Amino acid sequence: MAKELKVEVPDIGEFADVDVVEILVKPGDQVNAEDSLLTLETDKATMEIPSPAAGKVKEILTKVGDKVSKGTVIAVLEAEETANAPASEPKPAETPAQAAKQE
Repeated sequence: MAKELKVEVPDIGEFADVDVVEILVKPGDQVNAEDSLLTLETDKATMEIPSPAAGKVKEILTKVGDKVSKGTVIAVLEAEETANAPASEPKPAETPAQAAKQE
């Protein structure tokens, strides 16, 4: 089952109110972890914001020309469950005494 994940702008240094210059994905796109979602530009640098997880882009909450800062929610992903995530609640490990009782 997919989990909804809000994607925020990570720590981008001392920059605030950074211009969104390009949106690289659209709703419905499938992305992998670390795929670029959008491009930000300051007077000193251009940086791409990566996806924190694999999944399907559900919604883009920003547009070209918007200004964003650290913590701004920029998108919503339907994140895929990871292969090593438990499908259900993990069972407590058996102690040697419990294993011996079952024999």
